[in-house]
Amino acid sequence: MPDPHALLFEILDNLNQDEQRRLSPAATLSIHAKRRKNETRRGYRQAYALDADRILHSRAYTRYIDKTQVFCLIANDHITHRVLHVQLVSRIARTIGRFLHLNEDLIEAIALGHDIGHPPFGHDGEHFLAALCTKHGLPPFQHNIQSIRFLDQLERQGRGWNLSLQTLDGILCHDGELHARHLTPLPIDDFTAFDQKLAAKQADPAINLHPATLEGCVVRMADTIAYIGRDIEDAITLKLIKRADIPKPCRQILGESNGSIVYTLVTDLITNSQVADPGMQDNPATNHIGFSDEIAGALKELKQFNYASIYLHPQIKINMPLIRNCYETLFESYLGCLENNGATIAAPSDLISNMADSHLNNQTPATMARDYIAGMTDDFFLKQARAAGCEVPHKQ
Repeated sequence: MPDPHALLFEILDNLNQDEQRRLSPAATLSIHAKRRKNETRRGYRQAYALDADRILHSRAYTRYIDKTQVFCLIANDHITHRVLHVQLVSRIARTIGRFLHLNEDLIEAIALGHDIGHPPFGHDGEHFLAALCTKHGLPPFQHNIQSIRFLDQLERQGRGWNLSLQTLDGILCHDGELHARHLTPLPIDDFTAFDQKLAAKQADPAINLHPATLEGCVVRMADTIAYIGRDIEDAITLKLIKRADIPKPCRQILGESNGSIVYTLVTDLITNSQVADPGMQDNPATNHIGFSDEIAGALKELKQFNYASIYLHPQIKINMPLIRNCYETLFESYLGCLENNGATIAAPSDLISNMADSHLNNQTPATMARDYIAGMTDDFFLKQARAAGCEVPHKQ
């Protein structure tokens, strides 16, 4: 009877060879994936497909299910949570990648992992945690850096998932909040360069990092495409805005529904990006992922509308003073427990109580308190805050 694994490895080799034939010469091939640690056991999944599977099986991914995207404490199951957002980013980015002949497995891995470091209550929670970190001598909290920390260091009792350099770089550089007409990748060769890149971002959050791969550039653009129209639909559902409030030029150029906005943006991005076709000569100097001038201008105006009319709307900020107080109380409470040796915290198994001893010994109490809070779901955060004596808001 033939060895089934031998057959699977033969198929793997054929799949890797097929990538070289059907993908752009500018694409990131699976055989070029680099990991921090060599893995002695050979598997039959391609490298970036393995990364995507590892992210899906992480505890941090499971907690996406109850993480705020934009609107929190809403008793409406049709309002977007972060778990849906990352799935939308993945689908949109893979569509773009397929038409540009890029590596869809790498795109999927980056997309699925890109927001794993987000703390409870979205960007407001990120700001609260950043202030607490600065107060206690840590670098300002950044969710993209925390995503790397979870996946590369904290998961699996401190061993991490040993994801590829290319996947981790895309997650680090995914920031869809920054507006850009087009992106050109800035390749890096090894983890030394990656760690330097991460350290630079940690020291100066304002640095605009460019992904090292075209796949990373695609995910960063898809991040914006996934949230811009979806947030408008959610805001209309919650009666924060009306469809007619969308600026007329944006409606005329991009459309006025999430479906039309996504379709227009994806179509424009595919047709205006420059990526060498399969079998053609690659020219790294000209490769980029980007929009036309008209679409980029309309998208910038729509982002400004969203910020002014949705993200800064008083109604979605109404509970933030209570949430800020909960953050401050919990951080100080956990810090006190950790500094007082022996006091225990009822932590999820992957964050504090079940970490490897060698990892615990290398962390400050402030670092551990930050990691613990960053990993919480919204509901668990409120439960812990209530137990600590905080007044907590309720879903409406």
